[in-house]
Amino acid sequence: MRRWWGRWPLNIFAGVVLVYLFMPIAWIVIYSFNKPKGDFNLSWQEFTLDNWLNAFEGSSYRDAFVESLKVAAISTSIATVLGSMIAIALSRYRFRGAGTLNVLLVLPLTTPEIVMGSSLAALFLDADVTRGFTTVVIAHVMFQVSFVALTVRARVRGFDWTLEQAAQDLGASPLRTFWRVTFPLILPGIAAAALLSFALSIDDYIITVFNSGSLQTFPVYINGAFQREFPAQVNVLATLILVVSVGLMLIGVLRSTRRAARGH
Repeated sequence: MRRWWGRWPLNIFAGVVLVYLFMPIAWIVIYSFNKPKGDFNLSWQEFTLDNWLNAFEGSSYRDAFVESLKVAAISTSIATVLGSMIAIALSRYRFRGAGTLNVLLVLPLTTPEIVMGSSLAALFLDADVTRGFTTVVIAHVMFQVSFVALTVRARVRGFDWTLEQAAQDLGASPLRTFWRVTFPLILPGIAAAALLSFALSIDDYIITVFNSGSLQTFPVYINGAFQREFPAQVNVLATLILVVSVGLMLIGVLRSTRRAARGH
């Protein structure tokens, strides 16, 4: 009885918290199948599949969605390479200034986005740089590197570096050792960090709006257009991002599970 009274209240509380967290996501998915009367998809009317069949009907929403994907893809690629290299260097070597670098990595995560966004905007304006696609990519890389470095470092922290020594003792060059031994073992951490960074880039609004200039990313365009309309296609595009992100995560989990099963 003691175990029962200790377990079930905790499970119920956890279930309530999960429902609270996932309710907005469920709302987005459900209302992607709604046929609204008017310009705002805010109240349920009737079920339809027309929204999915015409998901890219609105050219403005489509263009903004494509711009967000381009920014996220480029910034994530850059941040993943830089952040992974930083994580490996901090875990593999001991050097002067490592503690300071650790603090600097955490700063972008603790700094309010409005401070970072306005600071970068002031920097670009002082340097007379035209704000647009390039400045948004630079701004996204600024905060993505920290997420990647900390995520990959958590994976690398338990890495057995003697495996590299064993490979080199068998005649492998340092570069071959990295690609054949080190990289495959830390790849799950790098993939998880890349997915997290990609999702953060797609979702970012505050930092982007300070540095976008005339560029319209998906969150920026939706925020501006919400005063005029909120069509169901917005829910469809958001659901597509959700499905792709979850699908990539499931693929990574399945591959890790199969690799672990083969290892046993």
